[in-house]
Amino acid sequence: MEKKKKVRRTPAQKAKAQYTGYAVNEPIELMDFLAAKMPDASRTKLKSLLSKRVVYVDNVITTQFNFPLQPGMRVQISKDKGRKEFSNRLLDIVYEDAYIIVVEKKEGLLSVNTERQKERTAYTILTEYVQRSCRGNRIYIVHRLDRDTSGLMMFAKDEKTQRTLRDHWHNIVTDRRYVAVATGEIEKNYDTVISWLTDKTLYVSNSNYDDGGSKSITHYRTIKRGNGLSLIELDLETGRKNQIRVHMQSLGHPLIGDGRYGGDIAPNPIGRLALHAFKLCFYHPVTNELMEFETPYPSSFKKLFLKH
Repeated sequence: MEKKKKVRRTPAQKAKAQYTGYAVNEPIELMDFLAAKMPDASRTKLKSLLSKRVVYVDNVITTQFNFPLQPGMRVQISKDKGRKEFSNRLLDIVYEDAYIIVVEKKEGLLSVNTERQKERTAYTILTEYVQRSCRGNRIYIVHRLDRDTSGLMMFAKDEKTQRTLRDHWHNIVTDRRYVAVATGEIEKNYDTVISWLTDKTLYVSNSNYDDGGSKSITHYRTIKRGNGLSLIELDLETGRKNQIRVHMQSLGHPLIGDGRYGGDIAPNPIGRLALHAFKLCFYHPVTNELMEFETPYPSSFKKLFLKH
């Protein structure tokens, strides 16, 4: 009897095989949708899937049983039922699969240790999390957010995926945006800041001509003005350390809460730097699927524009 040849699946096929996917065709709450798709599962079992964070709506982990689904959305259920629950006050896991983890980092948490700073970081917290499933698991750094900046960032779960993301970052990442609150009411609705930043401790060289630094480009859009402040969205064409903070200082509108670049003119009414990475869109490094993640503007930012 002739043996059947074992069909080898590509990494993309393996990644997609980890999920059962369903298209949403009509408005319905998530729990009712799951009950319709899994009629043999008890309500307790369905609630367990939500609490174990294995249900995704449009690539975002969703635990809200009455989440309102709309036509065109896609619900996925991970087959990794043994995933350990994750809870940390400084870090939320937004999405996870076999290759990447997308998180929302709170302000005050370092992305990764430095030689001088040995403390708990997003990297160490996630390393401990993945090693609860298997001691040999690791997390690999792809990019960073400053300690004082909150928002979305991504880690790889293996070295090959890390290399792919790092080597092809500008082709893979389609949209990476920040929201910030700047001092003063910015006159322009749209503009682009271009300068050359030198790699010094404080990145103090900010020339509008090439003086040997790295060319740095920031596009910004003014969303709202009021109370002597401006709410702005920023789109980075390059990703130098402290780029946004230096560029806003160069315009004479440093970010509020920025003790390093704001000097005496940057107030700190919300007790933090007003900078948040709210949007991250990229092609999955293995499946090539377009992944889109977005978090709301921080409520503390919006409150600054309420009429006194």
